[in-house]
Amino acid sequence: MPDKTENARGLTAAQIEQFIRDGYVRIDNAFPRQVAEEARDILWRDLSRGFGCAPDDPSTWRKPVIRLGGYADPPFVAAANTPLLLRAFDQLAGPGTWQPSLGMGTFPVRFPSTEDPGDTGWHIDVSFGLENPDFLEWRANIGSRGRRLLMLFLFSDIGERDAPTRIVAGSHSDIARRLAPAGEAGLTLREISATGFAESAHRRQVLATGRAGTVYLCHPFLVHAAQPNRGRTARFLAQPALHPREGVEPDGSAPVEQAIARALTR
Repeated sequence: MPDKTENARGLTAAQIEQFIRDGYVRIDNAFPRQVAEEARDILWRDLSRGFGCAPDDPSTWRKPVIRLGGYADPPFVAAANTPLLLRAFDQLAGPGTWQPSLGMGTFPVRFPSTEDPGDTGWHIDVSFGLENPDFLEWRANIGSRGRRLLMLFLFSDIGERDAPTRIVAGSHSDIARRLAPAGEAGLTLREISATGFAESAHRRQVLATGRAGTVYLCHPFLVHAAQPNRGRTARFLAQPALHPREGVEPDGSAPVEQAIARALTR
């Protein structure tokens, strides 16, 4: 049987509309489970060497979350560059507007724990001004400078108790309306979160669950949050950005911009 990830069919019209309306789309079998297993082996290697965590001994999992640095090993590059995902990037962000992903960002590995991990607040992923040592001063603007998509790559099976990312469907529209008056300068994360995202409190929450190999492609303005792991196994998820291609100005026709335009006309 051919590998489903080798099918570059891309997203359906209904999935693209869901992205514009809800701010995310889930893609099952976006990359092979074998690739996820190879990536987990590398992550467990580093967890063992650096933190004494053994995959078959939960007594060694002493922290609720451990953050591992960016990875550019072959399995991580392969996961981000399947024909299906490359086609979906074109469909959502626009052909020629994004840079190929050469790996994954930080991995917040979440272990079963009753301890508060301390990082479960609602937020959006701001994308410029990152040279400021105070992360609350990092910024986002209405043009989503520095980011074309927010992406969630599931490298382990994630059920409802396994610390799935919480996402607020449709919240990208609320954030677009917040950012628009600030123009090119945008707002800091401190300013964006000052309301506690009350404008999105009425919206439906969705859990980013799925089998290893699932990918959620999200609008850069989507409000989301981590949560504690109440399951029995470690959770492996990466949250890289799809970065814009330097020197390329989007023409406004891609679903990323369509979602913003729709939010500002309602």
